[in-house]
Amino acid sequence: MFKKVLIANRGEIAVRVIRACKEWGIGTVAVHSDVDSESMHVRLADESVCIGSHQPQNSYLNISSLMSAVDLTGAEAIHPGYGFLSENAKFADVVTKHGIKFIGPNSKIIEKMGDKIEAKKIAKKYGLPVIKGSEGGVKTISEAKTICKEIGYPVLIKAAGGGGGKGMKIVEEEKFLENLFSLAKTEAKKYFGNDELYIEKYFKNPRHIEVQVMSGKNRTVHLGERDCSVQRRHQKLIEETPSPVLSISQREKLLEKTVKMVEQIGYEGAGTVEFIYENGEFFFLEMNTRVQVEHPVTEVQTGIDIVKEQLWIAFSGDTALKQSDINPRGHSIECRINAENPALNFQPSPGTISVCHQPSGFRTRVDGSIFQGCKITPFYDSLIAKVICKGRNRTEAIQRTLRSLDEFVVEGITTTIDLHKKILNHKKFIDSTFDTNWLEKEKFY
Repeated sequence: MFKKVLIANRGEIAVRVIRACKEWGIGTVAVHSDVDSESMHVRLADESVCIGSHQPQNSYLNISSLMSAVDLTGAEAIHPGYGFLSENAKFADVVTKHGIKFIGPNSKIIEKMGDKIEAKKIAKKYGLPVIKGSEGGVKTISEAKTICKEIGYPVLIKAAGGGGGKGMKIVEEEKFLENLFSLAKTEAKKYFGNDELYIEKYFKNPRHIEVQVMSGKNRTVHLGERDCSVQRRHQKLIEETPSPVLSISQREKLLEKTVKMVEQIGYEGAGTVEFIYENGEFFFLEMNTRVQVEHPVTEVQTGIDIVKEQLWIAFSGDTALKQSDINPRGHSIECRINAENPALNFQPSPGTISVCHQPSGFRTRVDGSIFQGCKITPFYDSLIAKVICKGRNRTEAIQRTLRSLDEFVVEGITTTIDLHKKILNHKKFIDSTFDTNWLEKEKFY
């Protein structure tokens, strides 16, 4: 196994990776910006290196600084976590060319699957149903008008190299197309350095369902699906597994087709294939070539440590898992806790945490990087913790999650804990009669 791994990330995912490394007996290197020097991931790692100032482009997105940290510490491998450079093909390529192992798929796969248009073509080629829309990038408004007439309104404009809802616009009628097309192009350029757009049919009442895969040179296995339909502006808030709306036959068909596609592209590592689900039909959305924020809900459900398996695949080339090893039981729910104020349009809530009491108890897990006295800065993503609970069934999982959220005390900043309680207590959540647009329609905030 690797002797030393550098974690090219921060916050709760850096803590998560450090824990997995320690269980393998691997030495860990944390990197940090100037404002993160007292963070939990820095405290837990065996070594730490300051790689720049608080602006991400000067630190966590700075490839030169990260590679200097590798040279300085003698790390053999880099785990990118999620976000930042985790799906940056150039970074993966630079790491590999330096003789360092990138813990994830190779740069060519990242590039192919990271481009939404290319990924859609690959999915279609290997038998996954795709959403009706443009076959390639849409450069002009006249081109956009033609495509929109062909597929019918409403449509969704998306950034080819994007994610997280940036560069994404819903167009209900043609009269709004020109303005929203221009806005999407500007956003795509700003956030991803690439203003290429594509257009596809917009689903009004969809569920968002994704499949977790682990793949080595020897085989590909799935770890079941997650339902990520509780969202705000295309950002996931609550994830659960299994999906409460799928029949056994629908689930089996989805998982089988997904594994087949992932095997055929020669994928290695942990990956997630995402789908839109509406009226009993699935449509390929995208593939994330990294560990997901919501991976713990699958770990709790299956008993498989996804991050430790990532490390093993990166080291050996093969997955140690067989499909028969994976026996999910019961029901699991994950809530993402953010340092935000829902009453003020989810405005970030930086500050110092004066009181911090995290929940525990039977089948309750908290992944986070917070502690009493830690500073939440305004410079990065506002996710501070994830509460993951498992029950014998969905009802018990909901009850256990609510009990855990009641125990979670964070003072000094505002969080989304109370919002999660409100969602979990709502009849539509309990009955699972919601879709990805539910929170906006219900006016929860």
